[in-house]
Amino acid sequence: MAANPRLQQWSGRVAWIVGASSGIGRATASMLHAQGAVVIVSARQAGALEAFVREHPGSLALPLDVTDADALRAATRQLLATHRRIDLAMYCAGHYRPMRASAFDLDEVTRHLEVNYLGAARLLEALLPALLAQGSGHLSLVASVAGYRGLPQALAYGPSKAALHYLAETLYLDLAPRGIGVSVVNPGFVDTALTAHNDFTMPSLITPDEAARSILRGWARGRFEIHFPWRFTMRLKLLGLLPHRLYVAAVRRSTGL
Repeated sequence: MAANPRLQQWSGRVAWIVGASSGIGRATASMLHAQGAVVIVSARQAGALEAFVREHPGSLALPLDVTDADALRAATRQLLATHRRIDLAMYCAGHYRPMRASAFDLDEVTRHLEVNYLGAARLLEALLPALLAQGSGHLSLVASVAGYRGLPQALAYGPSKAALHYLAETLYLDLAPRGIGVSVVNPGFVDTALTAHNDFTMPSLITPDEAARSILRGWARGRFEIHFPWRFTMRLKLLGLLPHRLYVAAVRRSTGL
């Protein structure tokens, strides 16, 4: 895929991080603020957003729940009324609970789709008209390497992240000719409140700050897919090229599941 417009200078750029109360979203918002961006942070946890604003003068908190389409529309209107444009919208809201077929839970599957995928779709419904009108900007969707191929315990999470990757690829095809960048972020294991649910050793575990640095580096290089840590994610990509029978054997050998 051809490169996106490179995002290298952040001074004065308007960046909206949805899912910024903790983890990757918060770390990315903090780094953008340090580089001079006008940062807007959204999440359900109003207290966490207010703390971010206190620590990052000039930023703005717009608390919302991504399952509420009206709230996303209202936040988009407020943002555009204040700043007149948006240079980056990063969708980092996420929900994760391990699940296997022996404990299938439809409510949990639905919750994963509502937050991880449909939340992004609601953001697009609110924001795409403005991006198309201005003919610029960048959309970045945070998916996961769990969306590459099937993995144990990812019965609810993996499909929602695979859908985000597909969504980003299709958006790129539509929006790149209009001057709008699109990227998909596929992290490996990052030490966050979400991964705290895992009861297994997480290989190549990195911090949210390390993840944020990789994301900003990917935007600066115009990457469509931004994946990290590189050695871990490249192994997964190579594993994903195997035929089904060999892939299943390799996953079982690696995980013991």
